[in-house]
Amino acid sequence: MSGASGSSGGAGVAPVDAPGAAPVDGPGAAPVVRRGVVALGSNLGDRDELLRDAVAALAATPGVTVTAASSPVSSVAVTLAGPDESKPTYLNAVALVETTLEPLALLDALQAIEHDHGRVRDERWGDRTLDLDVVVLGDLELDTERLTLPHPRAAERAFVLEPWLQVDEEARLGSRGRVADLLAALPDRTRPVPGATGLLVPARASSASAQVPAPDDADDDASGPDDAPAPAPAPDPDAEGGTS
Repeated sequence: MSGASGSSGGAGVAPVDAPGAAPVDGPGAAPVVRRGVVALGSNLGDRDELLRDAVAALAATPGVTVTAASSPVSSVAVTLAGPDESKPTYLNAVALVETTLEPLALLDALQAIEHDHGRVRDERWGDRTLDLDVVVLGDLELDTERLTLPHPRAAERAFVLEPWLQVDEEARLGSRGRVADLLAALPDRTRPVPGATGLLVPARASSASAQVPAPDDADDDASGPDDAPAPAPAPDPDAEGGTS
């Protein structure tokens, strides 16, 4: 979420040699680094594993550093008709990032991760294996066909606000104010997940932390999601680019 949100610390910023990196002011100038909030959700498949995989994939994205990630919480599915107890329940979480990517480049990266994890976009606010949304990115305000920042419904979603407060007790949602105050005004709450733990594996917190393999490791299989080209983003029924 925008403005003062985000972690006050974290690992170094990832390399910025990917398309979509924020511009620099001149030769040798440091790239623009923005703090952002990404909301994660899943109500199909192995939900916990999908969220963990998504955080790891986000941390491996060039130009992105994941500084913190919440434990998952459980919530009732929200459809266009409202909350629906008959639908599979969601696990939701929030990740704090520092990124040099521009907003639509970050959105493209999130949609590529969704695609890699079986996301099908055939129903607005329908069931999904993985849902990743940019909630805020620095203090940017944006209103396009693909993305609205800050997220237009974040202030109404306990499943975004609660995990956000787990990782940033002083979080603010731009001009809407303190996340703690917004959450206190909501009638609904998420449900605890017994035994839930944080989604971030520290050793994989930043794509900048990747090391050149030692000679003994040279024959290791290094294939993975990052070796395949990211697919072109599919048309998104959630035109506002936000969490349902």
